[in-house]
Amino acid sequence: MARNPQEAVLALHRFGFGPRAGSIEAIAADPQGALLAELDRPGAGQITNPDLLTSGAANRAVFEYNAERNAEKKRPRPDSTQAAMEAAPAQPEAVPLPRQLFRKEARARIDAALDAEIGLVERLVWFWSNHFCVNQEKTVMAGAYEREAIRPHVLGRFADMLLAAESHPAMLLYLDNAQSMGPDSVAGINRDKGLNENFAREVLELHTLGVRTVYTQDDVTNFAKVLTGWTIIPTVTNPDHGGEFVFIKRMHEPGSETIIGKEYDEAGTEQGRAVLADLARHPATAKHVATKLARHFIADDPPPALVERLTQRFLDTDGDLKEVTMALIAAPEAWAPEQAKMKRPGEWIVAALRATGERGEIVRILQAQALLGEPLWRPPAPKGFSDENAAWLDGLAQRLDMANAFAHREGLALEPKAVMETALGPLASAETRQTIARAESRPQALTLLLMTAEFQRR
Repeated sequence: MARNPQEAVLALHRFGFGPRAGSIEAIAADPQGALLAELDRPGAGQITNPDLLTSGAANRAVFEYNAERNAEKKRPRPDSTQAAMEAAPAQPEAVPLPRQLFRKEARARIDAALDAEIGLVERLVWFWSNHFCVNQEKTVMAGAYEREAIRPHVLGRFADMLLAAESHPAMLLYLDNAQSMGPDSVAGINRDKGLNENFAREVLELHTLGVRTVYTQDDVTNFAKVLTGWTIIPTVTNPDHGGEFVFIKRMHEPGSETIIGKEYDEAGTEQGRAVLADLARHPATAKHVATKLARHFIADDPPPALVERLTQRFLDTDGDLKEVTMALIAAPEAWAPEQAKMKRPGEWIVAALRATGERGEIVRILQAQALLGEPLWRPPAPKGFSDENAAWLDGLAQRLDMANAFAHREGLALEPKAVMETALGPLASAETRQTIARAESRPQALTLLLMTAEFQRR
């Protein structure tokens, strides 16, 4: 069914990263069809950049880099060399390798959002990366993790993404499972080390069933035992495969375990895989995922009927995330004219770049995200960044400062009315149009535009 420009611009903001020049007109005939077409695009959600390292390669490269730097600091120098170094003017320090890798990954991520026709699949990547979050402060693999564990499964089955995320070295490091040992395992007895329940608890509470649902503390403990032995190859002893996943049997708690009323026989890695497969298909997981998706895209308090339909679609399709997304797009609630959700900082920054046709410098983009309270791949806790409006309202003053700085840097060459038509089109209210027309300068007009309710919300 043909729709109109009003729904087209709404779709671009609500489901994508905001319009680019010409994109409202490009999808105005059938906004819903355009969203569905993006799901069917070959390679949707993937980043194929040969310059980006795998997680294991990044881990090994940083390990060697740090080892060389430490050795250089300790290496004795002849007195003449030391004196010459002290007399020479200080050279600016090169960008450290971990920061170089981080910036490359960030640039690839931002470019994917800027270059998307609408951005629905990229929004899904960002959503799932936050759902299964890791922290760059604890692992240099955060960017590679998103490419390896999230992107390949973003339109696939939830069970596959769950396994990929939970068995990824970045997750095992972030949630402290790499050192967890079964109390009765060979390694646990020999080293007098014990169980770490953090990983198991977060998988149940945050990644699958939801907080305070069908599991007990015994389930957490037993699941933690199942996951012992899921660890990482040490780089110091294995320079070829360090930083990659490995199952070490001597760390694994022997025997069967009962989790949510079901007994899982001892089977090494397969014991943990079996538990994750059942968790992925549990009705509580379906409802938890459906609620989070509806909250992210539609409203802080999503309509119960919509959550129920998404839950049922998840269960009916064995957790097919593409089918669940299609059900979300088809929902009447998804096309309500009210812009109920506030853009998170990263979304707002990308929307501003798309509207103005700018690419932005990656260092400046990363600094802006951090100042606005959403530092890339650095969530405040394992539950990720909040998806509720209240979490971001306090940052509006900082957004104004950034909009003003951006407008004075880029706005002189831009025609504010043209940017308004690109970014908002029929969504721009009469008040907004009057405000832009009365602005004293182009930078002031662009600043006001970026701070309008229509642009801040989706």
